[in-house]
Amino acid sequence: MDDQTLISLLAEAGSSLAADEVREIVAGVAAAPQDHQPDRWMRLIAPEPPAPLRDCLSALVVAAREGRDDGLQAGPVPTVRLENLRAEVARRGLDGFIVPHADPQQCENLPRHAERLLWLTGFTGSAGIALVLETRAALFVDGRYTLQADDQVDNKLFERRHIADDTPLAWIVAHLHGGRLGYDPWLHTADGARKFRAACQKGGGQLVACEGNPIDAVWSGRPPAPLAPVVPHHERFTGVGAASKRQQIAETLRQSNDAACLLAAPESIAWLLNIRGGDVPSSPLALGFAILHDDARVDLFMDRRKLDRDLGAWLGNGVTVREPDDLGAVLDGLAEGDGRLAADPASVAAWIFERVVAAGGEIARRADPCVLPKARKNETELNGARAAHLRDGVALTRFLHWFDGRAHGGSHGGGLDEIAAADHLEALRAENEHFRGLSFRTIAGSGPHGAIVHYGVTEATNRRLEPGELFLVDSGGQYLDGTTDVTRTLAVGEPSAAQRRHFTAVLQGHIALGSARFPAGTTGHQLDSLARQALWRLGLDYDHGTGHGVGSYLGVHEGPQGISKRPSSVALVPGMIVSNEPGYYETGAYGIRIENLVCVVESEDGMLAFETLTRAPIDRRLIDAERMTAPEIQWLDDYHATVREALTPLLEAETAQWLARVTRPINA
Repeated sequence: MDDQTLISLLAEAGSSLAADEVREIVAGVAAAPQDHQPDRWMRLIAPEPPAPLRDCLSALVVAAREGRDDGLQAGPVPTVRLENLRAEVARRGLDGFIVPHADPQQCENLPRHAERLLWLTGFTGSAGIALVLETRAALFVDGRYTLQADDQVDNKLFERRHIADDTPLAWIVAHLHGGRLGYDPWLHTADGARKFRAACQKGGGQLVACEGNPIDAVWSGRPPAPLAPVVPHHERFTGVGAASKRQQIAETLRQSNDAACLLAAPESIAWLLNIRGGDVPSSPLALGFAILHDDARVDLFMDRRKLDRDLGAWLGNGVTVREPDDLGAVLDGLAEGDGRLAADPASVAAWIFERVVAAGGEIARRADPCVLPKARKNETELNGARAAHLRDGVALTRFLHWFDGRAHGGSHGGGLDEIAAADHLEALRAENEHFRGLSFRTIAGSGPHGAIVHYGVTEATNRRLEPGELFLVDSGGQYLDGTTDVTRTLAVGEPSAAQRRHFTAVLQGHIALGSARFPAGTTGHQLDSLARQALWRLGLDYDHGTGHGVGSYLGVHEGPQGISKRPSSVALVPGMIVSNEPGYYETGAYGIRIENLVCVVESEDGMLAFETLTRAPIDRRLIDAERMTAPEIQWLDDYHATVREALTPLLEAETAQWLARVTRPINA
């Protein structure tokens, strides 16, 4: 469309934007994940765009997405990318460069313009780091991604290392040989940069902060920053107004004699200000920074172009919106004042710490003050989570019924593949009230793909489900009133004795954790072994955590709570939502995982326990009841009764009858 036509349509809609400004916004929208309210972003252009302008804007964003050539794809990438990076690094007088999976906000899921590790290596995992030296390079991943990295990354370009066996720090000490290792101070936390600096020094070398990321200089077609609308998240879902939250957190600053704190985590900013966005995949987050002052005022550093027209009134007079480029000058001003700035060295970029110190300021290293209050859900949030899980359970149960008829060659026939299964489950969720998208990309792994813990199906890897296999489906939804995450492992045809033995051990671990009672002050680390004991008795284990925190229409992975082997001092407290997901993975054969979300609750006697939120049946065909104790069987029967009673009134008759059959008592 030519500019003159666009200008005419804008004028008719009462928009004062110029054509080039609109095209920049369109480019940013195209760089953001697609959401389930496809026209919402048009309010950034005009308050109520008439149909001709909507049609025009839709065509522009579709063309921008279809014409995108940013080089981001799974699997081995052209060798020239690594060669060009090495040339750029050498041009800067460096001997190597660190490429983390990170952005300035340390998000788990990154916007496309921050996917530098993916662009360089072809690795699509949500955690990893590459080290590039003049003659060798290595990619480090954890146990969730070892098989995935083997499949996606060219081993001629990158050595692959399990991060628990060979850490990036040890690798630097062994291979830097006195060189200068570059890093982007926006992509490393203060704690992370400190550790890399120490490793470089131990290896006789030097860690050097880069002015601008070298990858950006050689990445042809790198997309712009995303521009998804930032909208209010109303108190009927949050339970507490933003002004009250700002006062609550400001009081913690006054108690520690801090003049202000810097917030980098988008989840913290979203929670504090009761706003949501769409800049990153699968999480309703808006990228930016915030400074909360001890008088509860907030400076919000965020691109104004993506702020919904109603947001100014929603934020109120206590919040001042500033451009992102203003952050450095504001930090300088704070450094020159009498007060002290607090920031979390585990989540805030090293650049910010270095800027404050360079300006002569004092910075207190403290944990993000929003993290714990955000994790402790209030009653409104908990009731929202229960409602969201009920609706989610209806969608998942309808899917399981549908799956049963196809995967087992029933009246509808077999021939189901991974993509078809994932797409159908998403379509069922999308019918639900308050649905705003998936909480993560659905893991739909059949047979050997199930053993890849975070497997993501593509057209190239898609495979049909075959008799005798297991199908692992790990999925979740984002709803205005809650976030869900659930995994079920399903038999395709008749399961083998080994499959049933392994599934039953995983189920026993799930039950042991789900039925745990524990005193106040107990950490997830102390409970982790409950989920592993049945597997340990078989000489088996799994190489991932047992549970992660979950947000309230926020991130599906939320701290500080968790359940894992990793030592933690964070106690589980009432209101926290956490996953219960032990598993077992037979490489090249199948994967097993059973996941429910649970909430920490207080019993009448003062002990703590878990309330199970997830409502979905567990595949009885995979259970070897002879291996289970009477209390374990009773727990499963009780859980299935709860699922049946909650979902039956919400299901169509045929699905309700199926649910009654698959949730009947084990020994019935």
